[in-house]
Amino acid sequence: MIQEVKESYGHIFEDALIDEIVKVGTFKEVPEGYTLMDIGDTIRGMPLLISGAIKVLREDTDGDELLLYYLEKGDTCSMTMTCCVGDAKSEIRAITETDSKLIMIPIRKMEKWMSAYKSWRNFVFESYHGRLMELLQTLDSIAFDRMDMRLIDYLKEKARITNEDIIRNTHQEIAYDLHSSRVVISRLLKKLERMGKIELHRSHIKLLAL
Repeated sequence: MIQEVKESYGHIFEDALIDEIVKVGTFKEVPEGYTLMDIGDTIRGMPLLISGAIKVLREDTDGDELLLYYLEKGDTCSMTMTCCVGDAKSEIRAITETDSKLIMIPIRKMEKWMSAYKSWRNFVFESYHGRLMELLQTLDSIAFDRMDMRLIDYLKEKARITNEDIIRNTHQEIAYDLHSSRVVISRLLKKLERMGKIELHRSHIKLLAL
């Protein structure tokens, strides 16, 4: 495990901190579609992502979801850190977008490392800043962008995260992520197909010229 931690975080953390991470962390391999955290959960630890991707979602009072951002290799979730403080309940849902490897860090160590390691403190603050910028981009997209532009950005980001030009989500799943309806998403996907930007297949969407 130490080699994987060094490859993902060696440029961020000093050797002493990496040794502590390996000593106290719990290594997990989880498949695509696995719910790592759900709304209402009490969080006892924080994930450090070694490989793969995780999507972070918010849910409204009607149970509809909205995609907030993705976590990738070398990332962590600042919302998880917030929930860890004071045994607060999770306000988000985290689901693996691809097969993923991660290390869960106990909350007691997170607090101790804030004062013991400057690299950890900087990592936490930078994570907060990065997630805040992504949340603001999501808010701007909802407030100012048309749904067709949001859909194109979504498809591009999915392709980047999975490193392939095939999107395997159903129209309903895309609608959930974008907080829209399946009818609207299907109509916009048909429009993109007519424009020659994508190909619609029974089980997937192929990106052509987005």
